[in-house]
Amino acid sequence: MKNLLISLIVSAGLMSVAHAGDADAGKAKAATCGACHGADGNSLAPTFPKLAGQGERYLIKQIKDIRDGARQVPEMTAFVTGLSDEDIADLSAYYASQAPTAGGADENLVELGQRIYRAGVEEKGIPACLACHGPAGAGIESAGFPRLAGQHADYTKAQLNKFSMDQRQNDGDTRIMRNIANRMHATEIEAVASYIQGLR
Repeated sequence: MKNLLISLIVSAGLMSVAHAGDADAGKAKAATCGACHGADGNSLAPTFPKLAGQGERYLIKQIKDIRDGARQVPEMTAFVTGLSDEDIADLSAYYASQAPTAGGADENLVELGQRIYRAGVEEKGIPACLACHGPAGAGIESAGFPRLAGQHADYTKAQLNKFSMDQRQNDGDTRIMRNIANRMHATEIEAVASYIQGLR
């Protein structure tokens, strides 16, 4: 009984900290974001990530990490510095509610990219991407694992390279993405990034 009471108190505390975002409010707040990420979160520039359809939990973490300095994205700093937690939740709810657009993969890279995404590279200790990001690249919202399907290959490649060089460190104490990316050859990164762009 004592354990049950403690669990309920902890759960109630966690629920009060969490803030459900308001997608309508987020749409109004997203006007500035549209210049780089597109009005509906489907960026046309391959260096800026598509946000449409991305999980709220993941978006909240990334925006807070950028705002609070845990993830270095200099071009975003001026835009996120003044955002409150409520603003971030609203923006995340808006982008999560938008339909993502599909992309295409380079046919010359599909075979290698598909093999890495679906089976990993056993001899190098690289797990299959689908284990955390799902067979269709939809991500796992409850775990905070991001949606990858349709993401620009240039952006994905840049992030994998940043993880591999320890320039992006907000993947937690387990270093899951840093460890994986560090084991990948440039050709493997390019192939899997292209394959991800073509997922739908």
